[in-house]
Amino acid sequence: MSLFELQTNPLVLNVLLFSLAAGGVWLCGSRLSYYVDLIAERTGIGKAFAGALLLGGATSLPELGTTLSASVSGAAEMAGNNLLGGVVMQIAVLAVLDAIFLRNKPLTLFSPKATLLVQGVFLILMLSFSIITLVTGELLVVWGVGLWPVLLFLAYLFCLGVFHRYEGEPRWEPAGEFKQPIESPRDVKNAHPEYRDLSTRQLVNRFVLAAVGVLVSGFVVARTGEVLADQSGLGQSLIGATLVALATSLPEVSTTWTAVRFGAYSMAVANILGTNLLEVALFLPADLAYRDGAIIDSLDPSASFLAALGIICTGLYLWGILERRDKTILGMGYDSAMILLVYVSGMGLYYYVL
Repeated sequence: MSLFELQTNPLVLNVLLFSLAAGGVWLCGSRLSYYVDLIAERTGIGKAFAGALLLGGATSLPELGTTLSASVSGAAEMAGNNLLGGVVMQIAVLAVLDAIFLRNKPLTLFSPKATLLVQGVFLILMLSFSIITLVTGELLVVWGVGLWPVLLFLAYLFCLGVFHRYEGEPRWEPAGEFKQPIESPRDVKNAHPEYRDLSTRQLVNRFVLAAVGVLVSGFVVARTGEVLADQSGLGQSLIGATLVALATSLPEVSTTWTAVRFGAYSMAVANILGTNLLEVALFLPADLAYRDGAIIDSLDPSASFLAALGIICTGLYLWGILERRDKTILGMGYDSAMILLVYVSGMGLYYYVL
């Protein structure tokens, strides 16, 4: 067995290697969230800003690793569909957790935060921006790097600036039939109180080690994902949008799972929205690593379908946060049920039609 000659391995062996690498992503990624949360607390960085920048950045390392690996090897469709497919998949994760943990109480009833609305609006803008880039193609290429990925990354930096400025200055408060439910004072960092005894330097060292583990695991996920796409006959687009996107989303799933389980509902939603914003911005490092031209021109325009699904699902969650109805179906909020329906039917349509 060779890490760089996976085509010679049987399908079963590559599936096993993919699973082991995905497990490494989960293990190292879940530790990252604890370290980042404590580092942010000790340095005094705002929670929303830290969630979007530090936590979102830390849990996005698998996406960065797989995207860079796929781009370097010339698998542009795998890289692009992993990013856009991961956006809609991670919103669907919120719906699943709604059904598992909050029986007969919608998740959006517990998280009417102004910062979440701002993050959701900017995510819709970023996804709309990405659709424009895919439809129009690259307009300007300098030294192999296109203009669109640079603009997407600058738009992400602008979003971070808005979040930092807006935090602590909400312009509205929830009102109506339901009062704001009290969230648990516990959060992710309390899941492992032993980490509090570590010095800041020790936390940083552990963070770096976990980050390296995530990057290495993410690299293996991408390499095996490319080979599985060929061996299974499903193709880079579908494998990137589903299997690889799911594997690289494991840190976000782990962090969100813990946040919801501990009652930190707003943090759970903010983690997903902040990570999704960063995923759209990762088209820039993907373009820098892709050496066969501008990566935007190498993507199939059908990838915009994934971005459109992300817009629909984000819009449904924003609707749920604003309306705040205490209504459920099958143990989850109506918004979560609609998101799962959109995701499943959308991915089916993507496979059979596009």
